[in-house]
Amino acid sequence: MGLLMIQNQTLYELHQSFKRGISLFYSASYGSLQTALKKLLDKERVACAELVENGRLKKVYRVLPAGREEFLRWMKSETPDHKLEVTALSKLFFLGHVEDRTDKQSIIDEILVKLERTWDGLKRMEWELEGVEVPEPYRGIFRYQLLTLNYGLGAHRYARDWFGRLREELQE
Repeated sequence: MGLLMIQNQTLYELHQSFKRGISLFYSASYGSLQTALKKLLDKERVACAELVENGRLKKVYRVLPAGREEFLRWMKSETPDHKLEVTALSKLFFLGHVEDRTDKQSIIDEILVKLERTWDGLKRMEWELEGVEVPEPYRGIFRYQLLTLNYGLGAHRYARDWFGRLREELQE
């Protein structure tokens, strides 16, 4: 819906916009976008105008006020732990649609709380695994599992620091 809030688009144009931006961190097929648009039409969150251009029927979608309200509710909603990175990046991508500075700060604050909680969980896991005695045949496997945990810690540290800087910028 955020892409349609930028400008009215056909399904094809929406798919192209998606591929040029959000697809860097979120995947959706042409068919899933089509299904999402149908649901939004059924819920009266978007409208569709049909027009003929160069002898071809075009369906152009636009966001209705109820769609804008739903979108802003989603932006302000709790970020699910199991989709933290994708949802945080999605909210960041569309943060420009949120006009109120305080709302922007609240959205970033909520993401920061989730990042901090996840970071704490990963650090606890690291601490618990430090004392584990791994039998020789499994040490090679375990090493790469620890490296994966280390990567997660680094990624969360970066995200936490990055969103923290954005929060400070929004306070200025």
